[in-house]
Amino acid sequence: MEARDTLDTLLSVNDLTTVFDTPRGPVTVVDRVSFEIQRGETLGLVGESGSGKSMTALSILRLVQPPGRIAGGTVRFKGRDLGAASEREMRAIRGAEIALVFQEPSAALNPVFTIGDQLVEAIVVHQRLSAREARDRAVELLQSVRIPNPQSHITSYAHQLSGGMRQRVMIALALACKPSLVIADEPTTALDVTIQAEILDLLREMKAALNLSLLLITHDLGVVAQTADRVAVMQRGRIVETGPVRAIFHAPANPYTQSLLASIPHGSR
Repeated sequence: MEARDTLDTLLSVNDLTTVFDTPRGPVTVVDRVSFEIQRGETLGLVGESGSGKSMTALSILRLVQPPGRIAGGTVRFKGRDLGAASEREMRAIRGAEIALVFQEPSAALNPVFTIGDQLVEAIVVHQRLSAREARDRAVELLQSVRIPNPQSHITSYAHQLSGGMRQRVMIALALACKPSLVIADEPTTALDVTIQAEILDLLREMKAALNLSLLLITHDLGVVAQTADRVAVMQRGRIVETGPVRAIFHAPANPYTQSLLASIPHGSR
């Protein structure tokens, strides 16, 4: 049983610690964080703003910028120690193996290139396809994330799309190279309730269709209840409770988790 569990583990994070160097000394923002994600599983990483969720995601991908730095711990992906990988090797992993869906697509999408150009670039960088094949693939991706008239929208710029459409484009970009793991960082925060539900449905569909693993970062336990298999609750840089969603919702052990659950409208549970 133990060997099978090891084989099924896609991402293993152990004692990950990230600090920011300040004139008064280092400030810890990710504090000995440990969790695993199994193949085909959705893990919800939940906590209030400033709890360290997004910095955990950036640390996994080694995208922490100075004065921040990873101060300790290990991240293993498919058994490989990402801390020991070269920057060139990490560039090959980002996007192709581990994709990131940002909280605010208007900041992540390049305003001077069309949606199609950005999709084609992502496809060509990681896959051996001609420009024509990559463009056809881009149209397919837009269609798969339910963007209407993908042939016409491929020439659109980000500012010409609604917030929900931009987030769909971000999901298409994330899926362009068929990654094993998608990290979705607050993917519904800036959207109204109806569009939020559509984006969550889309993520669930894409995960099932492509057998993805998903790390869903959110401050909303209601979103976790609808989407995740397991949940890790984060407070002040530390994970204070982890377990199956049903178990955490019915019998939370940590007072912080209890307070988060108390803030959810009953209809969301």
